[in-house]
Amino acid sequence: MSTKSEILQNPGNFINGEWLREGDPKQEIESVNPGDLSDTIGRFPSHINHVELAVKSARQAFARFKRTTLEERIELLQKYKSVIQARSEEMATLICREVGKPLWEARTEVKGMIGKVDLSIQAGMQLTQDVEIENILPGVKGAYRHRPLGVMSVIGPFNFPAHLPNGHIVPALLYGNTVVFKPSEKTPGVGLLMADFFREAGFAAGVFNLVQGSRDISKALVSHPQVHGVLFTGSYPVGKAIKQATIDQPWKILALEMGGINSAIVHEDANLDQALAETITGAFLTTGQRCSATSRILIHESLYEEFSKEFVSKARQIEIGNPMEEVFMGPLIDCFSRQSFLGAMEQAREEGFEILLEASELNPGKDGFYVSPLICKGSANLEKMLDSTFLQTEVFGPAVTLIPYSSLEDAMTLANASDYGLVCSVFTASESVFQECWHEVETGLVNWNKSTVGASSKLPFGGLKASGNFFPTAVTAGKYCSYPVTSMEGDVKAPGNWNYVGISSPERKES
Repeated sequence: MSTKSEILQNPGNFINGEWLREGDPKQEIESVNPGDLSDTIGRFPSHINHVELAVKSARQAFARFKRTTLEERIELLQKYKSVIQARSEEMATLICREVGKPLWEARTEVKGMIGKVDLSIQAGMQLTQDVEIENILPGVKGAYRHRPLGVMSVIGPFNFPAHLPNGHIVPALLYGNTVVFKPSEKTPGVGLLMADFFREAGFAAGVFNLVQGSRDISKALVSHPQVHGVLFTGSYPVGKAIKQATIDQPWKILALEMGGINSAIVHEDANLDQALAETITGAFLTTGQRCSATSRILIHESLYEEFSKEFVSKARQIEIGNPMEEVFMGPLIDCFSRQSFLGAMEQAREEGFEILLEASELNPGKDGFYVSPLICKGSANLEKMLDSTFLQTEVFGPAVTLIPYSSLEDAMTLANASDYGLVCSVFTASESVFQECWHEVETGLVNWNKSTVGASSKLPFGGLKASGNFFPTAVTAGKYCSYPVTSMEGDVKAPGNWNYVGISSPERKES
């Protein structure tokens, strides 16, 4: 079995069951720990010609893999699960180093990877069960049974570099597809370690392939005519670019999980302590680098002063620092993200927002991309919200805006004042208030007295508008990894029905 140091010191793309390392060093990606810039994860070569090799390998493997039995594929995935379990601390430590995610949170991510296998086999496959209907026509049985699509390209994000692509890859393989995986260029090490997990699990050559790279690799992969589906998690601009790159391939499945500008509504009858704890978590978990992070907290005017005072006070107490230690927030992923985050604060200031808690660069002992939270006060003026560049931009950092409202209708209107539609939280003691929000708020998830973050893989996860394209992932992932093939099955002993053509049955002599 390859050790972590061997893998990361000799990285390469994984194609047709082999590590390919040759290439132009000008195309290397350097991965550095965002929490300790002296810690280099590795240098990872990127080769545009490897896209063609990987797709060809996956296409050839698909001809064999699609004919394997479900039991054989389940056995392979169970072996994969066992590999993750045996090497879970290795993966969690690498996620911590490469993303800057606190180690406790990285361990939670690895647990999600492990749980995905049994969830896909059990609850997931129940949603795509084969169906047979006797006598759908006289003497004819009707059926529809699910078939794999073919070669699936999986484009992964940096914030959950293992769990989220794993959520696409596992169901894709379960249904008999083959995979070409391109990790985020910000987390190539985690992607490479995942490839080694599949290698160790014993999947046949070409069933799982890995290619590293940036935008040029992604574009070549998603637009390749032999790729049958693109399973993507990331930002709206990249999701839009994937749509544009495949505009002449309307047959290609695109499952796009994109960004979010998410609201939490704190109604007048909310449990204040509960709402504070959940929204602090929603705004600042993973340093705000979640598509489901809480961007706006809409607070009933009767609670606003008390809530905002407590919220700012609690935010000041958040432990920020080296993610290998017991902290709540680690660094942002890179220098660009930090510049963008601090630039968002200046944008808010220019637009006249009151800064309740000013963000700043931090240095908790080692060089890294650490920042403190940003909290702004917004206006309930809908026109002002819609005109605000700050409020209409996904910051992807620990930034949140507190906005007072006077009526539930105002709160729902403010929650919908976004091009995104991923998740909304509603904090209220009233089921009728929650139900009203469930009907009127334009998001794919509406949570009741729970944070916008922390979704369950046992439920569908997907958004509306700029957040997704109606192919939710998690438990429903199998629906975009397979398609139903319908059969009308007549009895071979039944006589031919010549009534349709209006002529008599031909006479045949008995043999």
